Amino acid sequence: MSSWDLLSSIDIPNDGGELRLFKRNEEFVIRIKGTPGDLMSSRTHGSEDALGVLACEPFRHKKSARILIGGLGMGFTLATALNSLAKDAQLIVAELVPGVVQWNREVIGECAGNPLQDQRVEIRDADVGMLIGSATNTYDAILLDVDNGPEGLTHPQNDNLYTADGLGSAYKALRATGILAVCPRHLQKNLPHS
Repeated sequence: MSSWDLLSSIDIPNDGGELRLFKRNEEFVIRIKGTPGDLMSSRTHGSEDALGVLACEPFRHKKSARILIGGLGMGFTLATALNSLAKDAQLIVAELVPGVVQWNREVIGECAGNPLQDQRVEIRDADVGMLIGSATNTYDAILLDVDNGPEGLTHPQNDNLYTADGLGSAYKALRATGILAVCPRHLQKNLPHS
């Protein structure tokens, strides 16, 4: 088996550590320096796919659906959300690490079908918590694909998204029939192995 080649490293803002992009053959992984395991992989993205479909499918026929996605990652959540929505939907992606956006534009975008090229997508270099906190009755769905779920990995302040105040802000930011969806990746480590 061939070894992993380090393609690029980027600093996570606010002393969050260092993200590293690796490639082996046709597979890409993103890791956090000093943390065991992969943060995300181009080969295994079922939870991201499920997040995009389950949260957005109810709005497939809604005119001008407005969706907020916290975290770009490798673009799989965004890609499945786009595939689940009408052509007049608007998807705002909050990504704190500009280098992740650059990786998606230049290196790994093909893995998810280049979702950043879709005209419905707007990238915001912003904390998703700030976008949620400044919104009222704005989004049909909020998809949180930050870190690995309710346990802040790169940013401990991401934990605030899942507190009573954070969930209250999300509730206020959603429209009456809105959906808040959280990536289930964090559950995987707690599931029994079969």
